[in-house]
Parts: sequence; C-alpha cells; structure tokens
Amino acid sequence: MCNATLGSYAGRSKAGVLSVSRRPSLHRGVGRLEQPLGVCVKNLRRKTLAAASTVTLGVGLAVTGGLAPAAATGPDTTYLVLAPQGNGTGKAAARVAAANGTVVASYDKIGVLVVRSTNPSFTTEVQGAGVESVASTAGLGTALDEGETVEVSAADVANATADPTKEPMFGLQWDMPMIGVPQAHAVNAGSSNVVVGVLDSGISSSHPDLASQIAKDKSASCLGGVVDTTEASWNPTNSDHGTHVAGTIAAAVNGVGVTGVAPGVKVAAVKVVNNDGYIFPEAAVCGFVWAAEHGMQLTNNSYYIDPWELNCRNDARQRPVWQAVQRAIRYSQSKGVLNIASAGNSNFDLAHKITDDGSPNNGTPEVRENLTNACLDLPAEAPGVVTVSAVGPTGAKSYYSSYGQGVVDVTAPGGDTRFRTQGVRSTSADSILSTTFNTVTRTNGWGYKQGTSMSGPHATGVAALALSAHPGLTPGQLASFLERTAVAQSCPAGVYNPVPLISATNPHLYDATCSGGTRNGFYGAGMVNAYNVVK
Repeated sequence: MCNATLGSYAGRSKAGVLSVSRRPSLHRGVGRLEQPLGVCVKNLRRKTLAAASTVTLGVGLAVTGGLAPAAATGPDTTYLVLAPQGNGTGKAAARVAAANGTVVASYDKIGVLVVRSTNPSFTTEVQGAGVESVASTAGLGTALDEGETVEVSAADVANATADPTKEPMFGLQWDMPMIGVPQAHAVNAGSSNVVVGVLDSGISSSHPDLASQIAKDKSASCLGGVVDTTEASWNPTNSDHGTHVAGTIAAAVNGVGVTGVAPGVKVAAVKVVNNDGYIFPEAAVCGFVWAAEHGMQLTNNSYYIDPWELNCRNDARQRPVWQAVQRAIRYSQSKGVLNIASAGNSNFDLAHKITDDGSPNNGTPEVRENLTNACLDLPAEAPGVVTVSAVGPTGAKSYYSSYGQGVVDVTAPGGDTRFRTQGVRSTSADSILSTTFNTVTRTNGWGYKQGTSMSGPHATGVAALALSAHPGLTPGQLASFLERTAVAQSCPAGVYNPVPLISATNPHLYDATCSGGTRNGFYGAGMVNAYNVVK
C-alpha cells in the first residue's frame, strides 16, 4: 500500500538531465497498461480494486421459549439519509434513531444526514415521513487513481537552473509558459484574499513551497463525512496526490523549487481521500459544504465519486448519492464557490454514453449497456461544474484524457509521456512537475505526475488569478470568463490516436474522434490562459 523506490530514470529537459526515482501508485491492483507515470483520476477499464467496505448483510434470529427477539446486527455501515429540502432534518433524525442508527454528521442546510448503523434492516426501517431517500455507501468508495510519482533527486533540485527571475526549476515547467503564466505574473500573481479548496488526499503543511500558502484555519479532514480540523488530520498519509495538485495551483515564488499558476493565492486542504485511497460520497458532501461555509471561492476536484464510471440517477441505489452530492454542489454555488473538476483518464466520450464495461472499480466489472444521459460522471458532469480535459506539451489532447462535446468546458496541461514514441516508452519530463511528499520517507520534494488530475488545477489556478484581478465575480460569471478568455483549439482531422504502439494487441485502444467547431469535444472553449484573465 505504501510507495517504494523502483529504480531510476534519466529524463532530459531544457535544464539538462535529471536523475529521478519512480514511486508506484498508492493502490493495489491498479492496471498500469505500460504507463509508468500512471493516470491521475481514473482508468476504470483497466483496473480492479478490492471493495472499500463491507456490504450490509441481513441476519435472521429464531425466537424460542417465549423470549423477546434479539436485535439483529450486521456490519457497522454508513448511510446517506436525505430529508425533503427546506423542511430541516429533525424528522429524519428521529426516524434514524428509531431504526437504531446514529447520526454522525448533519448537513441541515441541504437536508443530508450521514448515519452509521449495524441494523441490517436500517434501509427499510428508516423510511417514512421526513425521509426522502436513503442509501448505504458501503461499496461506493472510489479509489483515487493517482498514478506514480517520478521524483526529482535532491542533488538535481539543487543544480537545476532556469531564468534567475523565476524559481530554480521553472525551466522544467513547460506547462506554465503554455498557458501564459510568466506574462500573467508580471501583471497579477494572485491575491491572498482568494482561497482555493483542494478536495483531495491532503496537503503537506511542511513543504517549503507550500508552507506559506496554506490557509490552515480553513483546512480540515472530511473523512467519514465528519469534520476534523487538526493539522495532522488534513496532512497526507498514504498519498501525495493533493500535495502535487496544490503546488500546481499555488506553489510559492520563494527561490525554492517550482512556481504555481497563482502563487499569491491561498489553498486550503480539504481531505476527502481516506488512508486506503478511497473517496466516499459522504466525504465529498462534507467537502463541498465545508468549502461553502469557510470562505472559499473555488474548489479543485481531481477525482470522481462512486465506483461506477457513470453514476445513474435512474438507479435506485445510486440516485441518493447523486441527490446528496448535487445538493452539496448547489449549496456551495449559492455561497459563491465555483467548482472545477477533471474530466477523467479513460479516453471516454462522455457525450455518447452507450456502454460501460469497466465498472465497478471495487469489484468485478460488469457490462452496462444502453446507458443514457441520466448516467453522469460526478462531479465533472454536475450542473455548474467546470470540466477540464488534458493536453500534452504539443497542445494536443493527452492520449488518456476523456472528452465530450458539451461536457468539456476548457482544457489545460496534464502531460502526455507517450506521444514522442507513439506509446512505446515514457518520457517523464513531458508530464507535470510539482510539489510532492514521499509517504514512505515522510519527506517533501518535487516530482512528475500526469493526468487530468494535473490539468484541473491549472484551470483552477487561472480561475484564482481571474478572481484576484476581478473580485466579485459570481461562480457563473467566473466560469463564463474562464471560457471567453481561453484560446480556441481546433479538432484534429479524422480518428485521433497519438499512441498506436502502446498495445501490441490493440493499436486502436486509444482511438478518439473530436466533434464540434470552435468549441469542441476535445478542448471545450479552448486552452485556459492566465495572462488573458489578468491583463
């Protein structure tokens, strides 16, 4: 479960040759499919993971000798209980107690209770006046597919050179010039009044590039749907994913390491990924509400909720999850929060949902055919959320990035380590360099990752600069401004596949077809641009 050094890799970049060590993904059973850098949100067609928690089992007890029946007990299970909105949660809480459940968190303003119970009949017994819907979240934890981190050695960090007016490793950050960051910083590098919630695996509060950037008073863990504000609770344990994301958004300009897109803004750690690497719906609900109530104007969401590639609102089991998450997102929007999410790493056309053959990722995949637009990728496809696809160093769609006309809003650098060799080998310098935390040695550093998990924070950083330059924008205005200032990208002609050699048996594994004109399925309104939002 922990990271370990696998060996070394030498990658050449503008600053010379770097020796790096490669750390594998946090999670067991994640299929790599010849991707040394992995992918950072999801690759459901190629992974199998153990179930996150136990499914509730009914237990029948015989009654003999005239004795009162003993209460049946099952596994201690978490439930989302939804009350009708606008009527409070009092009646729902009473029904929870009557059904032998315990409320562990109450989100009264959105009518959602997080409940634990060992009653195997809880779902049935809690139904009634005051309860709109209920669902167990057992088995609905989604693994954070964070991929590997390729670390830059301490010696090479010390020896790296770049423009002396920038950070020492800025020369390795090809992604920053691509979106106009140097020009933007000459105008506005961000305001400390802007706080970005990083809903992820935690942020290392001791990292030299991040220690001054974290709004500690707004940081918290939301694991289990319950808030914990102790500093240890929101620091990383088994994953450096959140630390890498935070660095892309706001790594400091301090003569050390790298720079973020918006080094003048603050980030808040909102931990929603548990120590086994899973994101449960109750943690995401808590995260959105926490951000809404603690002055955050933006959240970055480099994950997806539910083990299914698509969450179906017309499925009885999945609908309460959709309802709870959607309520939390709407509430955050009403409080002035713009939520930005990664499109995913399955090379999946989100606009044409026909078959999902790689879900769930916490058990044996099933084939679900004839899916409709009632089935959505959460939170990326929730209304009002800005969805971000990924591009590599050439500006072309990263081979792994999901896409979809009318789904993708903008694009941003996420890295593409395979395009140079058509998929044969990986070049780590073509992924995204940012801040890291080695969970084995408990040391801070810098390293490479790729995925739409990396493109999302670029867009979030640009949005933070936009708010810094134009305070007072509503979430809707900010989303529109982000799109209007993006640089349009044209669709490639025909079938697109930059990595035909990645699989010896299936050269069409990453085929994709772009649809649309100026606004299209691969790039949405275009590449986000930091300079355009501040000039």
